[in-house]
Amino acid sequence: DMAPAGSTRAKKGILERLDSGEVVVGDSGFLFTLEKRGFVKAGLWTPEAVVEHPSAVRQLHTEFLRAGADVLQTFTFSATEDNMASKWEAVNAAACDLAQEVAGGGGALVAGGICQTSLYKYHKDETRIKNIFRLQLEVFARKNVDFLIAEYFEHVEEAVWAVEVLREVGAPVAVTMCIGPEGDMHDVTPGECAVKLARAGADIIGVNCRFGPWTSLQTMKLMKEGLRDASLQAHLMVQCLGFHTPDCGKGGFVDLP
Repeated sequence: DMAPAGSTRAKKGILERLDSGEVVVGDSGFLFTLEKRGFVKAGLWTPEAVVEHPSAVRQLHTEFLRAGADVLQTFTFSATEDNMASKWEAVNAAACDLAQEVAGGGGALVAGGICQTSLYKYHKDETRIKNIFRLQLEVFARKNVDFLIAEYFEHVEEAVWAVEVLREVGAPVAVTMCIGPEGDMHDVTPGECAVKLARAGADIIGVNCRFGPWTSLQTMKLMKEGLRDASLQAHLMVQCLGFHTPDCGKGGFVDLP
């Protein structure tokens, strides 16, 4: 029974835990794991499974919880109106319900997650992109998730827009970029990225995906130094790949053959 282990911390929020020095363990890798299990289509990488195969999503949440995760993230990666048309709202709502159902059995926190849009590279329309983020945020706020994560951003400008939107509801905000030590796709260094995100109001800053543990730690070192040099403070987080990437270039594993 996992409940006793988590029950003493159930009422502590993410920032309270981090401020007290606790190391908080998250989950990750839903898309790849469920793709391997046959529930996500490679290429599309959208989370219809939360409504089409909820038992598979519930099972993976449960596996992460039993493995020791303190945070369960909603399976809402790319679950935006521009990617999923009319299905987006049902998917976001169902994803919150599934994560909260499993988290409630183990004292874990639930984080509502958004990611970079497919629009930014082609149309840097700040108003339109922020509205896309805001639609997901409205569902997360209605479902009362514990905190928010903006993840997988290649460009710090769009990540800043995401943070600005997520801050609108008053919940703690985490943000991660899918960059390595060379910085974002516009050559903004990791240190500069961290400073911009902290000044936008992010409580937790870091990297996710694309690179392995050691490369990710190098990037985090640069982010930490950038924050220190600017006399800024933020909690730090890493959601790296579960394998090493010594032969990756600036774009990480997605650029490999």
